[in-house]
Amino acid sequence: MILAHLVNFAHVPAPLAMWFQSEAPAVGFGPLQLLHNMGWPALTIAGVLFIMSIWSLAVMIDRYLYFNAARKQSREFAPKVAGALKDGRLDEAIKLGDRSKKSHLAEVVTAGLQEFRSFGSGGNITEEQVESSQRALERAEAIVHAKLKRGLGGLATIGSTAPFIGLLGTVIGILNAFQQIATQKTSGIGAVAGGISEALVTTAFGLFVAIPAVMTFNFFTNKVEAFDVEMDNSSSELVDYFIKQSHR
Repeated sequence: MILAHLVNFAHVPAPLAMWFQSEAPAVGFGPLQLLHNMGWPALTIAGVLFIMSIWSLAVMIDRYLYFNAARKQSREFAPKVAGALKDGRLDEAIKLGDRSKKSHLAEVVTAGLQEFRSFGSGGNITEEQVESSQRALERAEAIVHAKLKRGLGGLATIGSTAPFIGLLGTVIGILNAFQQIATQKTSGIGAVAGGISEALVTTAFGLFVAIPAVMTFNFFTNKVEAFDVEMDNSSSELVDYFIKQSHR
């Protein structure tokens, strides 16, 4: 009697054993095999993430080169223009700014100097002339700030949306896995391995795109804030220079 029950009990877990032992097509986990197993919705999402990664990489390279050039040219421009203004050589100071095309300081200072010179060099310097030059400096700061931030909005968008796009691919992959369970005759983990791998690939790809984008966005935003402080200081010093000239 006991032996009969043991025999029957031995046959109960057979379906569970079939889940792990049933023969199903093997799923490779190399890049090509994973792409081959992905359906068109997951491939579309992977394509969108790939475009976003290329876009973010282009912005990173462009901003890195631009900021480095701005920093280098500004360091060369600042002492030269200070010396020219100290000696009263206004035209030479403007020429120095024109030669430093990528310097954020040069663009702001040159705008103020050109507005100041537009009133003419003869006669006394009026309060209106100083105020007009100050407004020119403020306009130039706003323009340069917009140039410095170019592309950073897209970088922030990529960093915030890429994980959700990858999550959408994850949801689609899980749905495909459950659909395979319902439609395929073979049971076992191999029947759903394609859908699961599809889900994991899109999730990983989304994070791979988002993490560098967020990190570089924060890095470049800090750079822009530092450049804004430098432009504010330069504008303030130039206005003080104009006021001193008006009292001579």
